[in-house]
Amino acid sequence: MQALLALMIGVLTGCGVYLVLRSRTFAVALGLTLLSYAVNLFLFATGRLAIGAPPVIGSALVPTDPLPQALVLTAIVIGFAMTAFVIMLAVRAYADLGNDHVDGRSEP
Repeated sequence: MQALLALMIGVLTGCGVYLVLRSRTFAVALGLTLLSYAVNLFLFATGRLAIGAPPVIGSALVPTDPLPQALVLTAIVIGFAMTAFVIMLAVRAYADLGNDHVDGRSEP
């Protein structure tokens, strides 16, 4: 379970970094979204996932920490707002410049 979660976080991070380095604004916005998903999974994994245990009220041996869950909920809201802002910024840049390149230049 831990190896699968680590692999998922690594794949999301790798794909997100690859897309952030692209020259099109939509790919950059998608890459930022994938990076935020990777961070959310990482924060959720720090809460010691326990299969079959209650999320907050558990046995005295291994209680689940509610702080990472609150951090993930906050990160989801911030990520959604950031994605909406970046997409609106890209639409405005496309309207002003006539292309969707990050640097504003047209293709050679």
